[in-house]
Amino acid sequence: MIRRVLPHGMGRGLLTRRPGTRRGGFSLDWDGKVSEIKKKIKSILPGRSCDLLQDTSHLPPEHSDVVIVGGGVLGLSVAYWLKKLESRRGAIRVLVVERDHTYSQASTGLSVGGICQQFSLPENIQLSLFSASFLRNINVVPGRSRCSSPGPPVQPLGLPLAGFRKGCCSHGEQRESAEEGAKVSLMSPDQLRNKFPWINTEGVALASYGMEDEGWFDPWCLLQGLRRKVQSLGVLFCQGEVTRFVSSSQRMLTTDDKAVVLKRIHEVHVKMDRSLEYQPVECAIVINAAGAWSAQIAALAGVGEGPPGTLQGTKLPVEPRKRYVYVWHCPQGPGLETPLVADTSGAYFRREGLGSNYLGGRSPTEQEEPDPANLEVDHDFFQDKVWPHLALRVPAFETLKVQSAWAGYYDYNTFDQNGVVGPHPLVVNMYFATGFSGHGLQQAPGIGRAVAEMVLKGRFQTIDLSPFLFTRFYLGEKIQENNII
Repeated sequence: MIRRVLPHGMGRGLLTRRPGTRRGGFSLDWDGKVSEIKKKIKSILPGRSCDLLQDTSHLPPEHSDVVIVGGGVLGLSVAYWLKKLESRRGAIRVLVVERDHTYSQASTGLSVGGICQQFSLPENIQLSLFSASFLRNINVVPGRSRCSSPGPPVQPLGLPLAGFRKGCCSHGEQRESAEEGAKVSLMSPDQLRNKFPWINTEGVALASYGMEDEGWFDPWCLLQGLRRKVQSLGVLFCQGEVTRFVSSSQRMLTTDDKAVVLKRIHEVHVKMDRSLEYQPVECAIVINAAGAWSAQIAALAGVGEGPPGTLQGTKLPVEPRKRYVYVWHCPQGPGLETPLVADTSGAYFRREGLGSNYLGGRSPTEQEEPDPANLEVDHDFFQDKVWPHLALRVPAFETLKVQSAWAGYYDYNTFDQNGVVGPHPLVVNMYFATGFSGHGLQQAPGIGRAVAEMVLKGRFQTIDLSPFLFTRFYLGEKIQENNII
């Protein structure tokens, strides 16, 4: 543990009178005195380097009510709602631990930023509707650039940016979307061709078209806006990596006389960036929002340590899956009215800015899954697996030219590709916000509120996300979502 240390006898040299203060008022003049103090210490301890005075401002606090592991949009959303819903200002101390404050490999910044309500599960529809409302009503000052306004700034979602999927939404799914409040209509191939003459409707039986609250936003602006907002609400940040949990255990008997071990985390060890040192943080609650690496964090807490087939032996089935995003230029491509298009082949695209640029990609099959060990881009994947589908659906894309590309990670739930939300049944003070397999960013505002409600109220209130609880993995109860890109 690192503590702030003031060498004996050196205190007087740090205190200086501040001009204009009353008699006896002092302030720290650290920058002006530190060099002189080090010289004095060296003269006292000749031949020894001066390591006694260390800046500890980068360290996390020794105590925090809630520690959130992961500082992406999901973790920040949980922090935001914990502070917004707390009983009084400052009632809850929240610490966010993020190992990379540049977010260079974070899923948030590498996302396409799409948002839609065209899901088959009611919970996913409700989450996206909540997020659309959150993004529309967020604290943005009109007339300012999208990244300069106070609060969490985003690019507004307009009706011209409505998205559609071709041939992947049944009448039943459209009815489900409508019942949950999403405005979606089915279009025949002729209607589709009349509205979007640039599209080839070959092989299309129906097109599902989102009438409003669909499109895309700037993930980086949302990330930075939320980060600034939660800091203004008093949330603390630390750059480091969680390497250990200190827990206590209690053996309990279930109603059918089976023994289970309940664990409670009391302390989180945070390894400091580029250092062998760590700082212990006492806490009451841990939020696992570590994205693609959330299974590793869960394992540190003992999740999955038990006989196979038991609740104790059930692991968090989330792993990193690499996805490519390609940017191309096509002067003859679709115009400004182009929505976010998701084809039945799995290929998708949207416009990027006003300069005839587009971005998109396609999720690989299980057999095509790339090695997630790095974020190198496979350009042959675009040539062989993406471009043919794009050119078939939009003939103008025959002449496209790829400009750039990048790769990012999905926090992929191998069980049913849906999120994990709420407490672990045995590690009783660890809560999950992970595993959304590509749609976590667009649903982050609703997920964050749901987790905060569970922490503060003990139940979901705004949206019932009980089907997303961890226990479904042990029970084998998959919740199937048909519309995952």
